[in-house]
Amino acid sequence: MSDNTGKTVLALLAGAAIGAGLGILFAPDKGSETRRKIKEGFDHEKDVLKHRLSEVTDNIKSKFSKAKMDLESEVDHLLDHSDHKKEEIIEALEKKLADLKNRAANANK
Repeated sequence: MSDNTGKTVLALLAGAAIGAGLGILFAPDKGSETRRKIKEGFDHEKDVLKHRLSEVTDNIKSKFSKAKMDLESEVDHLLDHSDHKKEEIIEALEKKLADLKNRAANANK
């Protein structure tokens, strides 16, 4: 979780706790009504937190998915180029081998 997200979640929870405490202190309603309001407030904050967590999770999954696709593309690119280079190396080695065979044959004459 990023530093800003952690701070946001902490601020959200602190705000909910402070709001609930102030609500209890200054509540003109009877206890059962105050508890219902506090529960609704916490339920709302819980839903907001779940939604924010879902957004962060989706964002992280999206970034990892993009990074994975980029990595796969780069690996494919490297493999394509290595196949081309491999063929060049084999051709160069075959030419060297043929040259060495010619030199050996000329030296034996």
